Amino acid sequence: MTAPEREVRLEQAGEGAVLARALTDEHGAVLLAQGAVLSSASLAALRRRQVGYCWIVADVPDDVMARAQADAARQQQLARLPILFRGTPPGAAGAGLLALLQRYRQGEDA
Repeated sequence: MTAPEREVRLEQAGEGAVLARALTDEHGAVLLAQGAVLSSASLAALRRRQVGYCWIVADVPDDVMARAQADAARQQQLARLPILFRGTPPGAAGAGLLALLQRYRQGEDA
């Protein structure tokens, strides 16, 4: 059974709302994945891209919201790792550390 969803104007989607469907731009590139929790930063970025509407999950239970927020935070941390290690040459000790950190952030055994 899927959670009930509804389409709302971006102004109505508040901080903490969970996306029921992925948000894409006019070229089909994913801006935010399904299940992403909207933050003030993501709402501001969507406004800059002139996104007008989004599909959100209606009546999200607290445990689902907490899990979605934790997943969103984990994804942000995971996305930041390549930036932090951008100057690391392949095969260097830092590349091994990057691989371990990525597996850890994805919830895999290191």
